Amino acid sequence: MYEMKAVRDFMRRQLVTLDTDTCVLDGIGNLLRHNISGAPVVDAGGKFLGVFSEKCCMNSLTTVLELGCESGMFVPRVQTFMASELVTLSPEIDVFDAIDHLLEKRISGAPVINEEGEYQGVFSEKTAMQALIAAVYDQFPGTSVSQYMDLDRNRLVSEDDLLLDVAHRFQKTPYRRFPVLRGNRLVGQVSRRDVLRAEQRMALDVRDRFRNRNAGAAESRAAVITRTVGDYMDCDALTTCMGADLLSVAQMFLNSPYRRLPILEDGKLVGQISRRDVLESAAAMLRPAATRYTSETLYLSPIHKSVPDSLR
Repeated sequence: MYEMKAVRDFMRRQLVTLDTDTCVLDGIGNLLRHNISGAPVVDAGGKFLGVFSEKCCMNSLTTVLELGCESGMFVPRVQTFMASELVTLSPEIDVFDAIDHLLEKRISGAPVINEEGEYQGVFSEKTAMQALIAAVYDQFPGTSVSQYMDLDRNRLVSEDDLLLDVAHRFQKTPYRRFPVLRGNRLVGQVSRRDVLRAEQRMALDVRDRFRNRNAGAAESRAAVITRTVGDYMDCDALTTCMGADLLSVAQMFLNSPYRRLPILEDGKLVGQISRRDVLESAAAMLRPAATRYTSETLYLSPIHKSVPDSLR
């Protein structure tokens, strides 16, 4: 029988937070600068108000990007901002070894490819959570990644897709990354963060173009980038408490698109727990002692030495 930890045992207390009056572009820059996918929004007294996430960022910038497209601005294609040096997994690797790779490389997911370099699926924090919950309920010692990887081919994109099209797809789906294929071979990956960086650059260009310029309706639409974090934050984001146990938090992550849960006490923010925090704690608790598969991680580039920011 496993000794189930509570949130208070492994929550994080030192957090990056935002206030409602922060300009949207400044809020986005804050997330990118700290390399995080979202931040809690609090008032001066520490009361929790909501979450400003990558998806909130995209929602705030869509109108600006559409305006840029209409005004004839250059819109980049996927091939110009995708990551092409990726950590990948073999479908035969043991699921606990795969979780170890995600945690060691500090990435939230990795494409799965076979020995011929053909794309098979994606193994992510969320699919890893499914494996861990199965281990708790079924006392299952582990199996290969192929049993848990995400096979949805609607998440695939092409090198020729435009930034705005990819941004729209991220808005409509819970995915954080889209594999880029040429035929059936993996040639790269685009993450929400890759798109946000490209969107932010374009938004700044739009702001400069319409600044001090009487552009009528277009100027009014461009003014969206002067709005605040409070206009776009998620006010209904899931939260939890310090007494919640590891399994209940894992279920919350599995049944929602969230990667982080604010921890509240009397309405005030006291900490945060992420999918990675749960994975680290659960993997340490559940990792089987039995011998596992020995398949090695595959790399698209033999000279790759570090994980690109887009995968973190």
